Amino acid sequence: MIKILFLIQAFLLISTLAVTGVDISQGVGSSTCSCLANQGYQFVIARGYKSYGALDTNAYGSLSSCKAQGLITDAYHFPCVNKVSATQQANDSYNALHSVVGTFWIDVESNPSSGCGWTSNINTNCQFLKDLVNAYKAKGALVGIYGSYYQWESIFGAAGNCPYFSNLPLWYAHYDNSQTFSDFRSFGGWTKPAMKQYVGDTTVCSTGVDLNWYPNSQSEAKSFLPISE
Repeated sequence: MIKILFLIQAFLLISTLAVTGVDISQGVGSSTCSCLANQGYQFVIARGYKSYGALDTNAYGSLSSCKAQGLITDAYHFPCVNKVSATQQANDSYNALHSVVGTFWIDVESNPSSGCGWTSNINTNCQFLKDLVNAYKAKGALVGIYGSYYQWESIFGAAGNCPYFSNLPLWYAHYDNSQTFSDFRSFGGWTKPAMKQYVGDTTVCSTGVDLNWYPNSQSEAKSFLPISE
C-alpha cells in the first residue's frame, strides 16, 4: 500500500511540473491568448516562416499578444529549401521576431509548396539544414528542431543519417494523445527528446491548434523556451 501511495504521489508531482502549450498557424489576438492562459496552457509556438518562402506576417502580433498574457512564446520555421537561401530565411525571421521569441524551431517535414520541397539528394538536404541552423546561431538565436522518425527517414534517407543536431533540443511529433516519451524512437542522433506534439489538428478557444507537452516545471520551461523581456 505504501508503494502504491508513493507511485500516486510521484505521478501527481510529475503532472504538476509538466507544462503544456499549443502551436498555431493562424493569427490570434489577445482574447484567444487570454483564453489559452485561462485554460491552463503555458506556451504558444506560432508559425514564423511559411513553407513557400516568406515570413508569416501574423506571427509578431500573435506572439506579442500572448506574451502580454504571460504565456511563453516561440516560433517555428517551415523552411523553403530552394527559392530562398538559408541565410536569408534565418535573417528575415530573426529580425522580425526575435523580440518576442525564445527559441526558433526548424520544422523538418515534407514541404508541399511548389519549388520549396526537400530535394532527392540526402546530402544536399542535410547541408541545407546545417546552413539554416548556423545562420540562426550567427544571429545569436536559440534553435531547436521539430521532426519525427518517419519524416527524418524520408528526408535524409535513414533515421540515423544527418546526426549533427543532437546538441539542440528536439520537439517531436507523435499523435497518440499521451503525455509521455515512452513512444519515442531515436533518430538523427537524438536519444532523448525535449518536447512532444501529442495531439494534432484540434480546436482550443475556437482556434485550430496542435497540443504539446514539456515534462518539466514552468520555471525550467522559461529557461528552455526563454522569452525576451
